[in-house]
Amino acid sequence: MAKPDGMTLGAIFPALYFDQLTGRSEVKYDWKKFAWIGSTVASNSLLYMRADTPYKTMEDVRNASEPPKCGSTGTGVSAYYLPKLLEEVIGTKFNIVLGYQAGADIDLAVERGEVQCRAFTITAFFSREPFITWRKKGFVRVLLQTGKKRDDRLPDAPTIYQFMDKYKTPEAGRRLATVVLAGGDIGRPIVAPPGLPAEKQTILREAFTKSVQDPQFLEEAKKRRLEMDPANGEELEQLAKEVIDQPPEVVERMKKLLGGGK
Repeated sequence: MAKPDGMTLGAIFPALYFDQLTGRSEVKYDWKKFAWIGSTVASNSLLYMRADTPYKTMEDVRNASEPPKCGSTGTGVSAYYLPKLLEEVIGTKFNIVLGYQAGADIDLAVERGEVQCRAFTITAFFSREPFITWRKKGFVRVLLQTGKKRDDRLPDAPTIYQFMDKYKTPEAGRRLATVVLAGGDIGRPIVAPPGLPAEKQTILREAFTKSVQDPQFLEEAKKRRLEMDPANGEELEQLAKEVIDQPPEVVERMKKLLGGGK
């Protein structure tokens, strides 16, 4: 384990808490004990669908006699767990095709017509190909997004929370959604090892805040098409505690959603 001396930082996967929450035996960390420094941007997701399919809205997906096929690399990514969550909380059905080596392979499969949909981050959808070209051509449409409010660039795509209101999702389902989607709010976190002295944590948090407000830094991020919507360490620390402290019934539903936690 890295020493908590302030000299080692990590940029970790925002949904890493899934493994601890569902009790995977190989987990050797405590999510709550990381020293949370900050996050440069939220990482909310969307679900896109080929525009030439019959699935024009989530209502179409919900009422379809044949579920659309969504591609995924595995069970620990939003391409898998977002469609599965939608099945749990608003009653849609998806046929998830696993085994793609990378996200680019899923996008190629969409172009070939092997699958029709994919869930992944809004940031990626607006920052790189093939999505820039797809948007210009109207090749895909976004049916849903996971933020608590609509992204300004996706004014016509309802949030999952709006759908849960529409379909009157029970409180247990809403709590499950909150836990599953918290990784989007955590975004791109920077952490230090557990046990970091408070004074060093304060220094690192202040340095992070100054960095993400620096005009030169922001200009460079803009040139690289990197989005900036920072969250401070205090916010992340609170969120980290909230997502990991869940009642047994939520944990069991998480395990089921993720395929038994395996």
